[in-house]
Amino acid sequence: LRKAFYNLGVELMDLKIESADISIPIFKNIDYKNTVQAIVEGLLQSEYSFEKYLTKKKTIPSVENIYLDILEEKKEETIEAIEETKNLIEGIFLTRNLVNEPAMYMTPKALANNAKKELEQVGVEVKVYGAKEIEELGMEAFLAVSKGSSQEPQLIVMNYKGNPNSDGKLALVGKGLTYDSGGYSIKTSNGMVTMHSDMAGSASVIGAMKSIAMSKLKKNVVGIIAACENMISGKAYKPGDIIGSMSGKTIEVLNTDAEGRLTLADALWYAADVVKADKIIDIATLTGACVVALGNINTGAITNNDTLMNNVNKAAEIAGEPVWELPHNDEYKELIKGTFADLKNSGGRGAGTITAGLFLQEFVKDTPWVHLDIAGTSYLSSKNAYLPKGATGVPVKTLYFLAKEY
Repeated sequence: LRKAFYNLGVELMDLKIESADISIPIFKNIDYKNTVQAIVEGLLQSEYSFEKYLTKKKTIPSVENIYLDILEEKKEETIEAIEETKNLIEGIFLTRNLVNEPAMYMTPKALANNAKKELEQVGVEVKVYGAKEIEELGMEAFLAVSKGSSQEPQLIVMNYKGNPNSDGKLALVGKGLTYDSGGYSIKTSNGMVTMHSDMAGSASVIGAMKSIAMSKLKKNVVGIIAACENMISGKAYKPGDIIGSMSGKTIEVLNTDAEGRLTLADALWYAADVVKADKIIDIATLTGACVVALGNINTGAITNNDTLMNNVNKAAEIAGEPVWELPHNDEYKELIKGTFADLKNSGGRGAGTITAGLFLQEFVKDTPWVHLDIAGTSYLSSKNAYLPKGATGVPVKTLYFLAKEY
């Protein structure tokens, strides 16, 4: 239904139709509210484009009004479905716009400013910490990655208190590399072209937080982003360095292009130790290995808690954003054990997505946790149905439904 009505929306624009009337029937195997949501989402998805830097626009929305013929007894839940879907689309489009923005404009400070601008107006408390405060927190791994850049790192903490009567907190931790050159383990020129999208995890968190707040979900959610650039200079960290972390664990740097897991290590520890979240989801464009394994269809996952993983799967099914859990046998952990430090930041070519996820697990304490590797699903080289070329907004819907339902 989403895909069909996305196609309808595109066709209506092509024909320059200004209004349309749609009758919504009852389908035997689909809840009526879900039917309405799918139809509305498909139509709204058809209006997205990122044409900010085009002198001549290609996508020109023409539809001003859509009239839905519904069953009278379903009127109240239809109105709720429309409002919720509009709120979700707000978060998805915000995520896409943040990710599609070139790195020359979407710096760590710009990302922090966007988080404040978009979230404070819907009731989310946003605190931003600069380099000095990050150093005072002991986030040595995060700071090591940021040293090569002239842009100051930013720790962005977003707090939504939808249920003040509960101590429960879901933490969403997003990778925030606003640009990744690979550092001294430098990427190829072609490999760097889309590296403005390496902050898709952080953008997904901001987008999900906006949708959650707009829908006034009665849940407590904390978003955490360690935002910086991974660049080359005389100050940059190097292969062979041994660095610390907020947790106290030491890390051998074998590859400076395995930087996202270093920033996330400190952000995850902050979620577990400072925020004291009772559930943690991290979202990251973490490994090219995940694209090799799963392409751009499934998001890869690693977990330490089957119940939370099952809930993520249920939320992903509602969202239409498939997730595939990868194995995490204890033997894989041997690949990230350090020789001269506690850990090493790369387990080698084999099982790269798994070892990266297990590296992150070292920094969540015993908190139930799921790692989502969105390297293949957050940014596409060509459109796939209602998912556009470029930023897709995956997995904003999954995070929203996880917070709402589970």
